[in-house]
Amino acid sequence: MPSTHRQNTHCSTLQPRASKSLQSLLSVFALATATLLTPSVVFADTTVVPERVGMSGERLARLDANLEAYATDNRLSGQVYVVMRHGEVVAHEANGLQDVARAIPMTPDTIFRIASQTKAITSLAIMMLQERGQLDINQPLSKYLPEWSDVQVAVPDDSGGYTLEPARTKITLRHLLTHTGGMSYGTGPSAAEWQRANMQGWYFADREEPIRKTIARMASLPLDAHPGESWIYGYNTDILGAVVEVVSGENLADFFANNIFAPLGMNDTHFYLPPEKRARLATVYRPKDGGGIESIPETNGMQSQGLYAEGPQQSYSGGAGLLSTAADYAKFLQMTLNGGEYNGQRLVSRKTIELMTTDHLGEIEFRPGQGFGLGFSIATDLGLRGTLGSEGEYAWGGAYHSTYWVDPIEGLVVVYLTQIIPATGLDDHITLRNGVYQSIVD
Repeated sequence: MPSTHRQNTHCSTLQPRASKSLQSLLSVFALATATLLTPSVVFADTTVVPERVGMSGERLARLDANLEAYATDNRLSGQVYVVMRHGEVVAHEANGLQDVARAIPMTPDTIFRIASQTKAITSLAIMMLQERGQLDINQPLSKYLPEWSDVQVAVPDDSGGYTLEPARTKITLRHLLTHTGGMSYGTGPSAAEWQRANMQGWYFADREEPIRKTIARMASLPLDAHPGESWIYGYNTDILGAVVEVVSGENLADFFANNIFAPLGMNDTHFYLPPEKRARLATVYRPKDGGGIESIPETNGMQSQGLYAEGPQQSYSGGAGLLSTAADYAKFLQMTLNGGEYNGQRLVSRKTIELMTTDHLGEIEFRPGQGFGLGFSIATDLGLRGTLGSEGEYAWGGAYHSTYWVDPIEGLVVVYLTQIIPATGLDDHITLRNGVYQSIVD
């Protein structure tokens, strides 16, 4: 049964050094100015009054009450979320229960499976290697993974089957960063062939081989579309993870730990949990027939607890493999908003962040009012999208119903973590978005 327990933590961090958005010169000027005037401060457990950065404490309390209701009404077990503005943490809330049956409360340091929120981190790793001169995102994938030289595309025919034809263009790393590489999660016209090869879905935790070997075998399977012609969500970023391993000479876990997590102080972000942290891992739930939620009994697979504490621990999925906390992920996002730097540690240049947070799709169809950058969706037209925010906002989320976004114009970082799959009939994400923006009062 849900708990009304809630812990509130307010933390002070550095103010944003903004990424420039091509959609808004105002964002460029305002946030670049803030960068010049603001000292670096560590993400720490100190209270910040929301009004100090133009947000209302009363209105944030309204948001928290609305989100807490999802736990008290048994629609979610609970959630942890962070809201930052101008580099200051104005809300770091933990609602409900980490584990309902054992009555373990959510806490700010509860660890969550963040699934596709891994993609932004892998994308950053690729851009770091480009900055070091070790790769070029506009080069063919086959330059780094030669088995991807001669790919085929499955083209549906009138009989319900498909014919194979050579790809009209080579897959580039930029195609993969923008999800235009042509591959799904094995659900396209040649789905049966992908299934026979055990290549369907985003879950890799039970694989007993390194990701590099899995991606090498994947190269022989037909694509769903010609590279660069369609936005298709799939294995693009897992392939990029294999590229990171080959180019850097490190496995993905070590590259992340040494080059991203340690500099940012993301001490609770892992592919597989060390034994001393397993008690902090939130339980995964699913909707129950007739209402409410129940713990998922399965331990392996996409809709399960997942083998993140026990299991082979050999495959590092750059597309959906990480576990993290709301605070850790907020540090990563604040780094992007700061133009590639956090707490005196520069990971990439401001110009790299600008390229990552610019729409690269052009005329390729995606979602109304949105484009896609290098690892993030990009808000391009609020009227077409129809929800609160700002043009130039970048965002994504994860399969266990987590979400995040960064709004450079408003200086906002928002991270929201919960664990339910499938997330049917829930509207907490729009409750979060509406609640955050109604709290801005400057």
